[in-house]
Amino acid sequence: MRPLFLSPLRLYVCPSCRRGLQPGRRRFASSSKLSQRPDVYDIVCVGGGPAGLGLVAALRSSPVTSKLRIALIEGQDLSKARSWNMEPTQFSNRVSSLTPSSVSFLKEIGAWEHVDATRVQPYQEMEVWDGETGARISFDWSLEPHSTQTQSIATMTENLNLTRALISRIEESGDGVSIFSNTSVSAINNGEDYADGPDLSSWPVLSLKHSSPTSTLPEPPAIAARLLIGADGINSPVRSFASISTDGWDYDRHGVVATLNTSQHDHTFGLNIGTAYQRFLPGLGGPIAFLPLPDNHATLVWSTTVRNATYLKSLPAEAFTAMVNAAFRLSMTDLKYMFTLPSSSSSSSSPDSIPTTTEHAEELAWRLQHTPLPSALPPSVTSIQPGTVASFPLRHRHASTYISPRVTLVGDAAHVIHPLAGQGLNLGLGDVASLFRTIEYAVDHGMDIGDLLSLERYAAERYYTNAKIGGACDLLHKAYNVPGNGPVAWGRSLGLNAVDSLPGVKGLIMKIAAGV
Repeated sequence: MRPLFLSPLRLYVCPSCRRGLQPGRRRFASSSKLSQRPDVYDIVCVGGGPAGLGLVAALRSSPVTSKLRIALIEGQDLSKARSWNMEPTQFSNRVSSLTPSSVSFLKEIGAWEHVDATRVQPYQEMEVWDGETGARISFDWSLEPHSTQTQSIATMTENLNLTRALISRIEESGDGVSIFSNTSVSAINNGEDYADGPDLSSWPVLSLKHSSPTSTLPEPPAIAARLLIGADGINSPVRSFASISTDGWDYDRHGVVATLNTSQHDHTFGLNIGTAYQRFLPGLGGPIAFLPLPDNHATLVWSTTVRNATYLKSLPAEAFTAMVNAAFRLSMTDLKYMFTLPSSSSSSSSPDSIPTTTEHAEELAWRLQHTPLPSALPPSVTSIQPGTVASFPLRHRHASTYISPRVTLVGDAAHVIHPLAGQGLNLGLGDVASLFRTIEYAVDHGMDIGDLLSLERYAAERYYTNAKIGGACDLLHKAYNVPGNGPVAWGRSLGLNAVDSLPGVKGLIMKIAAGV
C-alpha cells in the first residue's frame, strides 16, 4: 500500500506542531535551501547503538508497525558490527549488565535468539560492601519467595554481541528499513510546504553526508521524518535541533574497564551462574565492580578519580592485576598506599606491556598476610587480557523533556547516569520498549505518530522513572565518596546493614533493579 504521506493531497498538520515552529527554534547546524524534495519516511532514527537498533527491531517485529517506512542513520560502519567475531577465550571490554526485564523485551521482539549464548553470563547473586566500615549486603534470587533456580539478577553480555544480534534481527525482518551506515547528519531543518505535494513545513528534514572524508560516493539524499528519534548519545544533534535543554554535571571521575582472567568461576545448581561483587571505596573516587563472564573471565568497572585512572592505565599488566586484587581485599589505608608505588611502565605506550618489576604484587602478598579477609570475595584475578584496559568520563545528564513536535529522545540522548548500578543501557531499553508500544498504539488507532498527543504517553511513562533511578545513583555516589568514620559513614553503614536484615525491603530493591 502506498503510504498516506506520498499522496498528492495536502496533509493536516496538528496545531501543536505549528505552534512549535518558532523562528530559529528548530535547527541543527545550517544548510542551503533544499534543491529537491526530500525522501519521506514515517520514522527516522539517528543512532545505531543498542537503543536505536532495538527500536527499529521492535517496530519491525510487530504486525501493526512493520509496514512503516523506517530509516536508520549511524555514523559508524555497521558492517563491522555485523561481522564482529572474537575467539571464545577473548572478550570485549564494553560489557553491559542486562536486567531480566531487558532480556524479556529482547526475547519479545525476537532479538535474543540471535545473541551468541556462549558469550552470555547470568548471575544470581551479588555481594556489595563498604570498603571502609565493612557493612555488607547480599542479594540472592534463590532466597526470594517464588523464585526459580534459573532466575538471575542480571545477565552480562558484550555490547557488540547485542548489537550484532539486533542487526541480524532487522535483516531477518525483510525489506522496509533503509540503513544509512557510515553516514552522519550534517544539518536538520524544517521542511517546506510543497504546492504539488505534502506540507512538510513542520517535519524535520535531515541533510546527510558520508562519515569518511575520503569517500567518493555521492552524498545521500535529504530525508524527511514524520517522527524523528534521537538515539544519538550524550551530544545529540537531534536534541539540539529540537532545542531541548539538559541539566547535569561531570563527576570528575573516570570509569576504568578491563577484561580479567580469573582463577575460578561459580557453578551453582549445575549451571554456569556466577556472582557479582562490588566494593565501595570512599576516598578513592567510587566503587569497583567485578562482573562475571563465561569460563573463568570477568569484566572490571572501577570508578575512580581521573588521577587514579591515569595511574592504573600506566601500570604494566602484572601491577594492574595486583591493584585489582588489592582493591577487593586490602584495607583503605593499605590500598591508598598501593597507589603511591611507582609505575614501572610510565614511559610505555601500552598499559599491557611486559612488566619490569613485581613491586605491586610483592607488596600485595606481604600485606595480605596481615589482613583479615571476609568470607565472600571474588575469585583472584590471574591476568588481564591485552588491549582491554581503557577509561571513560562519568557524567550525569537529564533532558528537560523527552518529546517535542515530531521529535523524541531515547537512551543517552535523554539521560546519562553514573554506572555504579549498571542501569544505563537498561534505562535505554526501557525507553525503547515504552516508545515502541506508544507508536504501536498510535498506528493501531489511526493517530499521527509525530503529534505531541501521541508521544505524551511515552514521556509520562519514562521521564520520572529515569529521573528517580538516576537520582538514586547520584545519591549513592555522593554518600560513598565521603571518607572517614563520621556521621555519613555511620549512616550509610546502618542503612546497608538494616536493608540486609529486612528480606522484604531487600526483595523490593532487587525487583526494582531487575526492572520488575
